[in-house]
Amino acid sequence: MKLYTRTGDEGRTSVIGGGRVAKDDPRVEAYGTIDELNAFVGQAAAWAAAQDAGKWGGFADRLTRIQHELFDCGSDLSYATPEPEKMKVSPDMTERLERWIDEYEAASPPLRRFILPGGSEPAALLHVCRTVCRRAERRVTSLAAAAPCPAEVGRYLNRLSDFFFAAARAANARLGAADVEYERGAEVFRRRPEA
Repeated sequence: MKLYTRTGDEGRTSVIGGGRVAKDDPRVEAYGTIDELNAFVGQAAAWAAAQDAGKWGGFADRLTRIQHELFDCGSDLSYATPEPEKMKVSPDMTERLERWIDEYEAASPPLRRFILPGGSEPAALLHVCRTVCRRAERRVTSLAAAAPCPAEVGRYLNRLSDFFFAAARAANARLGAADVEYERGAEVFRRRPEA
């Protein structure tokens, strides 16, 4: 089988159950942005995999799992009309992200001001993932306004961007690197009282 097919030379591509659409169709934009996000997650995962496994193995494993789940997101979005029994993204995936967020938040110093992306190399990589994830979420929101779209993909991406933020801060904490606070910002975050 050849890698190239020439079927997209006219600026059109296929979606499941919907024939051919323009390559800038909202559906293609949505799953294309998720594919872009997956590449950045791969970069962060490669960084973590090249470090001491005892310290960073959990990061690498989680990021690789997220890469598989981003493929699931793209798969679900590739249906012109979502078929519930064929959708791969499920609420338990989103709930697992919430548990990971809580874990990373507990391992990080209290957040008081807005922070700049960075502080350390892994944190910077994870902040790139966060911002591309937010763009993917915006593309999915645009798609959902115009065409059928599986709702759980949007929820997953929303939580995933929070995960990248929490993971970036946890990476800084693990390295003893301070988050870089936005210097003209006021204290805007307060710890919520425990229930």
